[in-house]
Amino acid sequence: MFEQTFKNIDDILHKDAGCSSELDYVEQTSWILFLKYLDDLEADKATAAELTGKTYKSIIDSQYQWSVWAAPKKKKANSELAELDYHKAMTGDDLTDFVNMKLFPYLKKFKTDAESADTIEYKIGEIFSELKNRIQSGYNLREVINLIDNLRFRTHAEKHEMSHLYEDKIKNMGNAGRNGGEYYTPRPLIKTIVKVVAPEIGQKIYDGAAGSAGFLVEAYDYLKNAKKLTTSDVTTLQKKSFYGKEKKSLAYIIGIMNMILHGVEAPNIIHTNTLAENIADIQEKDRYDVVLANPPFGGKERAEVQQNFPIKTGETAFLFLQHFIKILKAGGKAGVVIKNTFLSNTDNASISLRKELLTTCNLHTVLDLPGGTFTGAGVKTVVLFFEKGKATKKVWFYQLNLDRNLGKTNALTEKDLAEFVALQKLALSGAKGTADSENSWTVQVKDVDKTTWDLSVKNPHRKVEVALREPQEILEEMKALDEESAEILNSIKELI
Repeated sequence: MFEQTFKNIDDILHKDAGCSSELDYVEQTSWILFLKYLDDLEADKATAAELTGKTYKSIIDSQYQWSVWAAPKKKKANSELAELDYHKAMTGDDLTDFVNMKLFPYLKKFKTDAESADTIEYKIGEIFSELKNRIQSGYNLREVINLIDNLRFRTHAEKHEMSHLYEDKIKNMGNAGRNGGEYYTPRPLIKTIVKVVAPEIGQKIYDGAAGSAGFLVEAYDYLKNAKKLTTSDVTTLQKKSFYGKEKKSLAYIIGIMNMILHGVEAPNIIHTNTLAENIADIQEKDRYDVVLANPPFGGKERAEVQQNFPIKTGETAFLFLQHFIKILKAGGKAGVVIKNTFLSNTDNASISLRKELLTTCNLHTVLDLPGGTFTGAGVKTVVLFFEKGKATKKVWFYQLNLDRNLGKTNALTEKDLAEFVALQKLALSGAKGTADSENSWTVQVKDVDKTTWDLSVKNPHRKVEVALREPQEILEEMKALDEESAEILNSIKELI
């Protein structure tokens, strides 16, 4: 039922003048879904309060409750069942005027009135401060509301199915854009990274480039299923475990919604530019036990943002890596996706950053991924697994070589990564020779050239090593160089 409902909603939004892409469909579906979810959450809390003889005070004032403005009901004739009361249900201009001029301004105020940032009230205010209703036709909006009103978020099974379908929508949205990885990191890869990093309940887990919150969601699922949870564990997972920052409004909204649908009521995700923070200002109280992230690759940051970092570079992912190293606690663990060129680039920033990583952290594992891992993004990537506080002595590499090309219809699976997970455990256990295979090997840092700190992926067990770059990667680099040249020319023109 949920799947067909989503398809029907997309069909309606496709006809609306205010929604032009898959990105708009997800955003607009999200805010309406959120309000229906909130209504079901309040109903559950009211029932729980009633069972204990208490009175539940609703978060939302009566005139702004879903059952009043979105789906007023009346009993069917000769039945206990209820149906939409079409005499009370607004539609057309009346509906869009109410949503745009009354509902959104009311919900926006929650941000300033909330007691603290870790409450559902604050999240309501934050979400409705960041977006607006783009559905121009009140008749289309009425149709979408009617469809979403038929969805339920009451049982665990319903929430589970909804969360998976929402993930599918995010995946489709990622595939629709040029940079698929910006919104969607393949879930088998995230699950594998979480499994290898192995966070524990009580640790603070952070993603400074949260996107759709895939890493935080999978870390939550991993910990939730790790053992039988106590009441204290549940509270810890809800309020004191998962933290994120996200720059883009749409990704921020989707990330919050994704976590809520997976069971985290008031996600600790902040809408901010992580890189605008000077890393020299990060104190011990700001640090985290675990970092899990896939920072955007190929981005370019302005000179004033670069001033926040000791190693100056326009490459967004390299600035994020500096941020992650700094924000980890001593002994903290990380799993970070980055372009594979980071390991071999010869520019000063890349060399300095590799040296920083190897001398301040134990980079114990590098997972080299094949092209096509990120659909819609042609770049090749690696995953860096490291622990802060001790210099690296040796790095264990694993090159994922598959007998097929990855793509939209042939995606990465957890089975593809099973050998990596098994061998990586052996590599970390210190057992000699057992972790080396046709696809894996160990590099001693004492043998690394200290002028370049080059960590290129060179599999010694493969006789033929063809280092051809993906066409998309070459095109993206050419575009980036063109943009950089244009910026320089503009700067010269301003000076003249």
